[in-house]
Amino acid sequence: MVNGGRPLIGVSTYLEAGTRWGVWELEAALLPAGYPRLVQRAGGLAAMLPPDAPEHAAATVARLDGLVVAGGPDVEPVHYGAERDPRTGPPARERDAWELALIDAALAADVPLLGVCRGMQLLNVALGGTLTQHVDGHVETVGVFGHHPVKPVPGTRYAEAVPEESDVPTYHHQAVDRLGSGLLASAHAADGTVEAIELPAAGWALGVQWHPEMGRDLRVMRALVRAAAAR
Repeated sequence: MVNGGRPLIGVSTYLEAGTRWGVWELEAALLPAGYPRLVQRAGGLAAMLPPDAPEHAAATVARLDGLVVAGGPDVEPVHYGAERDPRTGPPARERDAWELALIDAALAADVPLLGVCRGMQLLNVALGGTLTQHVDGHVETVGVFGHHPVKPVPGTRYAEAVPEESDVPTYHHQAVDRLGSGLLASAHAADGTVEAIELPAAGWALGVQWHPEMGRDLRVMRALVRAAAAR
């Protein structure tokens, strides 16, 4: 472990213009508070990673014990060789470039990695996979997280952490289509949607389609923190 005591877990963040607090309206680096709270509750130290130049990703990851790539906007389809569907959201090019570089750096250095929703999709894209740009039924109400059950695939890293079918907080309209090189689907929704992916050849790399930061189940984040502490 790079840092003594609790492992240092970096979490990628947004850059948002026109954010207001008090009398100020400024660009801000933002992260829903559920992410650092989940890291802390699982035994880690949380560090925010706002977008930076991709060439700084390797040096950034080298200072971390673990990495979380957070949820957020749709991945620009150019990254997986597709034309943009009209239902795909506007691009977040700076964030795409930074987070893809962070993923590449974490995999190269065997730094434990957890991708959440968009982060799972980016992990798939980083390894040559593709996305379905719109699926129905995974957003119940706009702006409100729903819940649905996911079933683990026995023998996987995810099933080791969460062996039973469980309800998870969810909010997404895109999903994994073709799996990237070396990736394994490790959980599914009832409609067959891939809900978790992992890279068995890596030290520890897992992606989940849902939002554990919006729930009470610590097991996925605890698994990341344990892997980070063991480095």
